[in-house]
Amino acid sequence: MFTAIADVLKSIGSAVATVVTLPFRALARLFGGASDSAHGHH
Repeated sequence: MFTAIADVLKSIGSAVATVVTLPFRALARLFGGASDSAHGHH
């Protein structure tokens, strides 16, 4: 029973980590693309 609870907690933790890191990845990609385009044009 305890192992089942641990597995559920692990899956929930991984899902939360994915949801939390997605916005930061998107922001990093946006800022990275903006800086790259700015350096490319100038």
